[in-house]
Amino acid sequence: MFADRTDAGRRLAARLQHLRGQDVVVLGLPRGGVAVAFEVARELGAPLDVILVRKLGVPIQPELGFGAIGEDGVRVINPAIVDAARLTAGDMEEVEEHEREVLGRRAEQVRAGRPKLPLTGRTALIVDDGIATGSTARAACQVARAQGASRVVLAVPVCPPEAAEQLRADADEVICTETPGDLGGISQWYHDFRQVDDEEVADLLRSAG
Repeated sequence: MFADRTDAGRRLAARLQHLRGQDVVVLGLPRGGVAVAFEVARELGAPLDVILVRKLGVPIQPELGFGAIGEDGVRVINPAIVDAARLTAGDMEEVEEHEREVLGRRAEQVRAGRPKLPLTGRTALIVDDGIATGSTARAACQVARAQGASRVVLAVPVCPPEAAEQLRADADEVICTETPGDLGGISQWYHDFRQVDDEEVADLLRSAG
């Protein structure tokens, strides 16, 4: 159990000391993940940024992702899902166009004019406040790799063991402070799990600047 995201970030950072002094960029998943990532970046003395991803969902079954997109036109596609869902190029283009609009708006809100930190040849340390199914975290790992990261590390305060195991296919290293067999819900692992808004994310990025 964590007091709040600050406490979670500090405890998570204690598990990440082997990354200190390396060429690491800490990437928080908005919104709650950025509050955890802020503490990790501060403890490691590493730069902080956000990683913005949008899942591309099959039109008739949106929860099933056929890929993901990130900033700078990054696009990751799962051919097996595309084939199984019999998606046409038009189907995929329509979904991607909508998600790019959403991604662009989010980027403007949380970055507030700050440039994205380059990942080429660096270690991308992706941080969230917890993982339930792992679909967003998996997309983030794939997007970071597509943006040029030479190594991808995924770190979260709480994650079910089966999700952590599956994520090892996309991350070079997966670190979870707590791995409960019965997660119940991420919020149950925090005394204070208040919502984080885009303005607070932008403030954290400025503070870390």
